[in-house]
Amino acid sequence: METMEQKLEELRQRREQIRQGGGEKRIKKQHESGKLTARERIEKLLDEGSFVEIDAFVEHRCIDFDMAQEKAPGEG
Repeated sequence: METMEQKLEELRQRREQIRQGGGEKRIKKQHESGKLTARERIEKLLDEGSFVEIDAFVEHRCIDFDMAQEKAPGEG
């Protein structure tokens, strides 16, 4: 059985993975296109600490375009 500390650590790891968006490769691609990621745009638009993301752990359920095989944390 998992302890509360283990569960909290798992949530911290998942939250960090979500903050990375599609990963370093996709972030780099956005930046090379002269664009910011969605989270970067939100951070620039709003005052620090004023945005609370709800449902960050939701995952997509799309099966079109081979999306069933794609893991996209935070893109729900």
